[in-house]
Amino acid sequence: MPSAPTHEFAVSAACAISNPGLTWTRHHDLMRARILVADDDRAIRDSLERALGLEVYEVLTAADGAVALAVIDEERPDLVVLDVMMPGLDGLTVCRVLRAQRNRLPILMLTARTETSDRVAGLDAGADDYLSKPFELDELLARIRALLRRASAGDAGPGPLVVADLRLDPATRRAWRGEREIDLTKTEFDLLELLMRNAGIVLQHETIYERIWGYDFGPDSKNLAVYISYLRRKVDHEGAPGLIRTVRGVGYTIRAS
Repeated sequence: MPSAPTHEFAVSAACAISNPGLTWTRHHDLMRARILVADDDRAIRDSLERALGLEVYEVLTAADGAVALAVIDEERPDLVVLDVMMPGLDGLTVCRVLRAQRNRLPILMLTARTETSDRVAGLDAGADDYLSKPFELDELLARIRALLRRASAGDAGPGPLVVADLRLDPATRRAWRGEREIDLTKTEFDLLELLMRNAGIVLQHETIYERIWGYDFGPDSKNLAVYISYLRRKVDHEGAPGLIRTVRGVGYTIRAS
């Protein structure tokens, strides 16, 4: 694949190889997952379209947020790779519109911003995951595979999970703290479910990365810390005892006080 040195996009040609194992089942029919790439940078859009096409995905593209929403409404993709900074409707606004419509389409946000507050803004808008530019293709593909696996998994297991006054129902993918229902993205729900299924057990960072993202992003990644911080804001609301605990240098656990 030709390089585009003037753009913030790192692609490894060695990673762009066909892999028939990436197909998945939806509505009981084996089919290629449809991915929408929404980015106003044509070089990035074209590069991703070629790379994802080699990975047997069906690829749709959009150059701005308004077109992205129209494509989502008409074509019903399985996942969207969404750039934050686009003309007209930006990526954050697209996320907010979809979530306001209760559309749970998996969203992987691309951003050139590296500050934690910017990442949290993306999660707050409803994104399931984020990736900072420039990025490596293999990491992008790993995150896409993880989001598609979770989206295609269906029911996550019988019976609700309970820790103190926190209740999570895997079958309906809903969660409550006391009488208050908690609005969670797919990644937030999966992370909370993992912690609750292992309540009282300290899960190492590496274990959580492998179980949730299917990929260990290494000791320098702040991805997990951002998600834990944001999950705490939703679960451990003001006046309620904190349930999600950090074991410094090891990982995270959830337990009643």
